[in-house]
Amino acid sequence: MSLLQDLTSDMVSAMKSRDKETLAVVRMLKAAVQNAQIEAGHDLTPDEEVAVMSREYKQRKESLAEFEKAGRQDLVDKTNHELTVVEKYLPKQLSADDVNKIVQETIAAVGASSMKDFGKVMGAVMPKVKGQADGKVVNQAVKAALSSN
Repeated sequence: MSLLQDLTSDMVSAMKSRDKETLAVVRMLKAAVQNAQIEAGHDLTPDEEVAVMSREYKQRKESLAEFEKAGRQDLVDKTNHELTVVEKYLPKQLSADDVNKIVQETIAAVGASSMKDFGKVMGAVMPKVKGQADGKVVNQAVKAALSSN
């Protein structure tokens, strides 16, 4: 079942259960997917769908940090709820240990030895973890691994 079909069925479920908060988030996600589909001019591939959901997740994560800094607990709670809804449509996220393992394997594969090879390692790691790990987590893992070499 495609992501749009999942979103539509979840939207109907949220309407039936009168869950306004979830319904609003699902509608936003569906609109984002439909807009990406219109921009692309074709049905989205699973990778493109993951990219849209990742972008939505990242936007909410950044908003959460801003709301926490501003001390807006009401918006923090709302954004946390939105994050849990968006997470439902993302692939299972890799643990920090899994990311570190992939980084170590990639460093060995590309023959990286210092921070000069950072870009080469990041370029090789990101396609492997696409949609399954946040870029910041990967960035930190690569920096830590290369600085210890």
